[in-house]
Amino acid sequence: MKDVRITAVAKVRHDELIERYELPLEEECTVAVGDSFVSRGGERPAGLCDGAWQAMEPFVRSLAAGGGKFYGDWMRDPFSAMVSCNDGFRPVSFYIEVID
Repeated sequence: MKDVRITAVAKVRHDELIERYELPLEEECTVAVGDSFVSRGGERPAGLCDGAWQAMEPFVRSLAAGGGKFYGDWMRDPFSAMVSCNDGFRPVSFYIEVID
């Protein structure tokens, strides 16, 4: 299986939604733009939260196994993906790519 790099490329905070709907958190996401993780053998890298991993796991495992070309012509590099975590208040977008 191939190694896959996961890089945080954007992080957004929706304050108006947080104020309206969210209960206070004890700890917010600590991932910062530029943080990078490596999945070996399609496994979740240490330090990557469950919510982010759940959103990207199918893409990471497929890329690790040699797959790609998700949704036809979605990505410029057909062996990559752009996936966001499932936090609707503070989504982080991750660029996922095979490491040659």
